[in-house]
Amino acid sequence: MARPLEQALELMVSTFHKYAGKEGDKHKLNKAELKALVIKELPSFISKPNDEASFQRLMENLDSNSDQQVDFQEYATFLACMAMMCDEDFHDCPDKMPRNM
Repeated sequence: MARPLEQALELMVSTFHKYAGKEGDKHKLNKAELKALVIKELPSFISKPNDEASFQRLMENLDSNSDQQVDFQEYATFLACMAMMCDEDFHDCPDKMPRNM
């Protein structure tokens, strides 16, 4: 039986592949695929799901090689940044920190 962190990594990978390649390269997310992933899988992290300018900025920030797509490495970097933001929130609110796992 997989441990929780192993399950989390598996979910991270499977979520990427669930959205990648619906249009075009099956190993990358285009802007529409990225937007669908963020809206459906990270709804608490977006305040304006219909703000195209925000998604364009997100795409530009994630697309480190400027190919107009987000590959797995760029996606993983995005999730790592999101995790670091969550960690900062825990530092600000110690009562939210998980105790016994």
